[in-house]
Amino acid sequence: MTGTAVELALVGRDPILDGLIDAAGPCPLGPGRRAQTHFEYLARSICFQQLAGKAAAAIWGRARAQVAGPYRAPAVLALGEERLREAGLSGAKARSLLDLASRVDSGDLRLASIGRRTDDEIVAELCRVRGIGPWTAQMFLLFHLGRPDVWPVTDYGVRAGVAHAWGMAAMPTPRELDQFGEPFRPHRSALAWYAWRALDLRRDTLPTSR
Repeated sequence: MTGTAVELALVGRDPILDGLIDAAGPCPLGPGRRAQTHFEYLARSICFQQLAGKAAAAIWGRARAQVAGPYRAPAVLALGEERLREAGLSGAKARSLLDLASRVDSGDLRLASIGRRTDDEIVAELCRVRGIGPWTAQMFLLFHLGRPDVWPVTDYGVRAGVAHAWGMAAMPTPRELDQFGEPFRPHRSALAWYAWRALDLRRDTLPTSR
């Protein structure tokens, strides 16, 4: 089998995962050039929470258009809650976005250096922001920073994908999923991606552990 270093490191650990790697191809996660700043990515994440893709994209598009040029904390603070709500944000999300902007603007949250911290430190730091919880912080680690060993045990798609691919009778609990991921350290970000992909793949194309 050919593949990136991550796939080659995972191959042979589990026959179901081997089948997923063959079927889905190389995992695209990892460090790379970012299209957005840390602040803009987190602002977008707040806008997208608990909304369907198209609706969230439309709201974020309007919110982003309120700032000409780079999307920075001082510009968001200058908008205020009322204007943010005009873009379609709920009151709670507008206040979350303003809290993020205030912390960044004051230096309470130093995003410029956050990439030098450990995963756990970053999650703890981001969770101080109103409206940002562990899942949002983990998605920041996975998709924005490209950290290699993030394992979002509360994510519905990861839980459903593992249950589907590994033939479980019910979705694993977060505690069970935490234990399931242990043998795949330090590449659990890729494992999460393959769990998501498992939902898009036909079960009969995958090897069985039975």
